[in-house]
Amino acid sequence: MFKEAADMQAGEPLFPIEPDEDTNDKIGRVLVIACGALAREIIAIRDLNGLDHIDLTCLPAKLHNTPDKIPDEVRRVITLNQGRYSDILVAYGDCGTGGLLDKVLEETGARRIEGAHCYAFFAGIETFDEFEEDQLGSFYLTDFLVRHFQTMVIEPLGLDWHPHLRDMYFEHYTRVLYLAQTDDPKLEEDALKAAERLGLPLKIKKTGFGLLTPFLEKTPTVTVL
Repeated sequence: MFKEAADMQAGEPLFPIEPDEDTNDKIGRVLVIACGALAREIIAIRDLNGLDHIDLTCLPAKLHNTPDKIPDEVRRVITLNQGRYSDILVAYGDCGTGGLLDKVLEETGARRIEGAHCYAFFAGIETFDEFEEDQLGSFYLTDFLVRHFQTMVIEPLGLDWHPHLRDMYFEHYTRVLYLAQTDDPKLEEDALKAAERLGLPLKIKKTGFGLLTPFLEKTPTVTVL
């Protein structure tokens, strides 16, 4: 299931929602529309905290390669589910949409998590700013990006076929900063290999789920969109 989050094609939800479900069954429930890169974390938070009122649908993580498409894809899923849920939450930062995602949310009444991207809301907004001020030129990894480093970083940059491009792409980077959601020695080992492949030193900060947990724990409103 989680492997699919990296491999999906644009517009294909990870967990499709059946259109013929009884609308009344969704009253009091919350739909989370998320980037596929967050599927594992959202399911863990839901299960750990007994958030049984949450349903999840995910859009492809590879949409980040074309962030201009994210607002329309989010709008499509919101529109599909308007009137079926008591609340709709969007687990995306601005993610390079230049404010266009927020315009979609203003139009539809859905709400997104605070932050420009997942690095900020995993670390916490102020803590992420401190990371940036502490050392310029950080290349960030999350658990998802460590797991899918080959398909989400190496292949899109063409580094398998043109390894000489590495030094050009990462000339101004000074480190790899792995924001770890879990305490997993295997992921830490893989993060080290990823950093070595980029020719950069690795630093690890354990963030847990950051702002994602309180965002999902918000009491749903009873107003149907």
